[in-house]
Amino acid sequence: MLPFKLVYSDAYYLPIGAHVFPAEKYRLVHQRLLSDHIAEPADIVTPEPAADADVLLVHTADYVHKLQTGTLSHTEELQLEVPYSPELVDAFWLAAGGSIAAARLAMKDGVALSIGGGFHHAFPDHGEGFCMIHDVAIAIRRLQKDGAIQRAMTVDCDVHDGNGTAAIFPPINDPAALLPSNSPGTAVQADHPAHGVFTISLHQQHNYPAVKPPSSIDVNLPDGTGDAAYLSWLDNALSSGLRRFTPDLICYIAGADPYREDQLGGLALTIEGLKQRDRLVFQAAKARGIPVMVTYAGGYARHVDDTVTIHCNTVVAAREAFA
Repeated sequence: MLPFKLVYSDAYYLPIGAHVFPAEKYRLVHQRLLSDHIAEPADIVTPEPAADADVLLVHTADYVHKLQTGTLSHTEELQLEVPYSPELVDAFWLAAGGSIAAARLAMKDGVALSIGGGFHHAFPDHGEGFCMIHDVAIAIRRLQKDGAIQRAMTVDCDVHDGNGTAAIFPPINDPAALLPSNSPGTAVQADHPAHGVFTISLHQQHNYPAVKPPSSIDVNLPDGTGDAAYLSWLDNALSSGLRRFTPDLICYIAGADPYREDQLGGLALTIEGLKQRDRLVFQAAKARGIPVMVTYAGGYARHVDDTVTIHCNTVVAAREAFA
């Protein structure tokens, strides 16, 4: 058995028809993990959908109402870039529940992975870029509300900038925004923002979205960045971020789309380079005793088997790091 849990449901499948987003990848990853004996059925936890109250911790009541009643405007549906349906709403609510479950399990076991999620382009009042609601932000807010964590760090390694994450958890760099600490005459650093979330984003500069709101640390990678340069940038970003901010939980968005054969990416990482990326994140977290929850985000390789291999390797890297 794995020394941690995987959160998965066949209902993670997104009912979007023929699409560049391979909705079947979640099922294929689950099957590969079991057939290759990376995981056993006992390692799998089935999630429950997020409660509406959880979703409303991040998203506006008006937007949630539109999703639940099918009253999005034509423009709002176009922004999603996936065809709206009530079944799609159910799948996204389940993904958010899966991320909440993975975050709670990570706090218990040191690491947990949801074989789905990572919908980092969703904003409080609209969805875009295949993302209806922001499951990772919902999980953070749920655990903060429960008192399980105060501070979280998102480490976003999808090839696309997490514009929704940056909008929900903007960096606070204004000295006037410093919060009083427990010690008289001192203040916490501005990198300990009022919302308690520090965001790191490594992404291709010349790629979607056109407008990239600032994260706490942004690494705008040039086209064609390969393994060595990417890993060096990631190591620097993690070291800098973890010097400036001490989270109770790291939310790692482990996109498969920095892969050199990805249809929507322009970086040049190999499959082995992506596994080294995962290993680097896990080792940095374990060395500091910080729990890690993982979501999968994007992956659009020309051959879906490559995407499946990359996502399965994330589980292998976690097993190696946390054994």
